[in-house]
Amino acid sequence: MINHYKLIELSARRIEPHIKKTPLIFDSEANIYLKCENHQVTGSFKVRGALNKVLTLSPDELDRGLVTASAGNHGLGVALSSNLVGTSATIFCSENAVQTKVQAIKAMGANIKFVKGGYAQAEIAAKKYALESHACWISPYNDQLVIAGQATLAMEIMDELSEQADATWCVPVGGGGLISGIGCFLQSVGSQVRLIGVQSQASPFFHSIFYHGTQNGITEKPSLADGLSGRVDPESITIQWIKRTVDDIILVSEDEIRDAIRYAWTKYNQIIEGSAAVALAAVMTNRVTSRPVVVILSGGNVQPEIHVRIVGMSS
Repeated sequence: MINHYKLIELSARRIEPHIKKTPLIFDSEANIYLKCENHQVTGSFKVRGALNKVLTLSPDELDRGLVTASAGNHGLGVALSSNLVGTSATIFCSENAVQTKVQAIKAMGANIKFVKGGYAQAEIAAKKYALESHACWISPYNDQLVIAGQATLAMEIMDELSEQADATWCVPVGGGGLISGIGCFLQSVGSQVRLIGVQSQASPFFHSIFYHGTQNGITEKPSLADGLSGRVDPESITIQWIKRTVDDIILVSEDEIRDAIRYAWTKYNQIIEGSAAVALAAVMTNRVTSRPVVVILSGGNVQPEIHVRIVGMSS
């Protein structure tokens, strides 16, 4: 049986020299805590999991190079990690990936391969390439060490909050690595925190798995929450972990995501991407009414002109 607390604690020690302990902002008027992973070294929490995985690889695995699929943020984490350990990284991205993220990956020296379609097609192509080239596959979410790395942000939050037994935590959900890691950590410390996942209505794959046991029949639409897009690997360990630790998964609209991006800037002076905004949107629209509430602002790598356009809109 996995000792989740020990695994996460070891992960925190392993990655601590290479990441930032990001701010936890408290809005006393709204009784909201904001965990600002948009201030992380790559602009996203994803680097935590990527680093934790890569720093445990053997010399032989590192010599074969790293391969992953990403909407951008995980790719950034893998690229940074590859530089740290002195190996190569090949990142498969959708041809529609956010250019800010793509350019940042290229700047770190990683090789990018574009794939027609969305994230799901990029993941299929990346896994095939890793198998054929004998490279080391670094899953964005379906990996115990990646998940443990993501969960280290929960340990940081609890260290600052002490114990908020009546708190609710709102977490963005894509493949489920972040929320399943947080859920395992909270469960391991006996916390009574209520854990809520949030997705866009445009890409509700995990919502469908959570409530209907399948993601078949889901039609994906373009979303500002690009980092949460794509089907979930049906064999992913996150599926069972989320069913055991998460209380609810709710959906927000694209308009609500835009409003949350704008609100984060005007109220808190925080630049966040759509994938981070879903959790704040759930609170703003009163889908989550209990307080206090911890909102995970998972990243800030939004295309600058899109952010300018959104924050310049009238409410």
